[in-house]
Amino acid sequence: MTEEVIVEVSGGIQTIRFNRLDKKNALTRPMYDRVIEALLAGDDATQVAAHVFLGGNGVFTAGNDIGDFARHDGKPRDLSSGAPGLIRLLPSVRKPMIAAVDGLAVGIGTTMLFHCDLVFASPRASLRTPFVDLGLVPEAGSSMLAPLRMGQQRAFELLCLGEPFDGQRACEAGLVNHVVPSDELEAATMKAAARLALKPPGALAASRRLLRGDPSALLAQIEKETEIFAERLASGEAKEAFSAFLEKRQPDFSQFRKQA
Repeated sequence: MTEEVIVEVSGGIQTIRFNRLDKKNALTRPMYDRVIEALLAGDDATQVAAHVFLGGNGVFTAGNDIGDFARHDGKPRDLSSGAPGLIRLLPSVRKPMIAAVDGLAVGIGTTMLFHCDLVFASPRASLRTPFVDLGLVPEAGSSMLAPLRMGQQRAFELLCLGEPFDGQRACEAGLVNHVVPSDELEAATMKAAARLALKPPGALAASRRLLRGDPSALLAQIEKETEIFAERLASGEAKEAFSAFLEKRQPDFSQFRKQA
């Protein structure tokens, strides 16, 4: 069986590569759990100075597997694992996180970038957050971080209108540091990670903590998002959106307008 998340450590850098290429790297619960495991282990490992997220074959990740959403039965979920577990962990990761985004970065593939310290993207990167289209709400603290980083209007455009942002637009909005040709993207990302690995670890950690500040307000916002997200998963709008997606048809939300 192909390993769907490949974790490797070399030269002080832990790479976490999404590798479910036949499904555009759509993330399943076991994949989330593998990422959580890698981040926790890397934070505790003296041989790891930074974490690097990679995709492959021109795709970063298509986000959460829609089939997982569609199978949600409305019962309380384990919030320490899967997508909720990763979302809760990201603000608390102690070592720098870097992402190389080539092609699709959907849903959490975009919102996780707000937690990264450096983001490199190719011109063909396509950052998309179709939460509202699926009857859901933004997650991973993006409802707080996006307006702070991008401004209210651009955050609304990304998170509510669902407008795709290419690499250059995301760079102009402050979500991406550098736009790099696809064939140079991983090399440029790993070069930056290698530079971090050579720095004094104590000074780097202390400086990063000062830059990021107290995460308590962000964690509180994540809890609020998670509660509403769970409610929305069980909503008629979400059920219609998932059914339409799986049946490859246009959803019909007209019956829900009076309830909004």
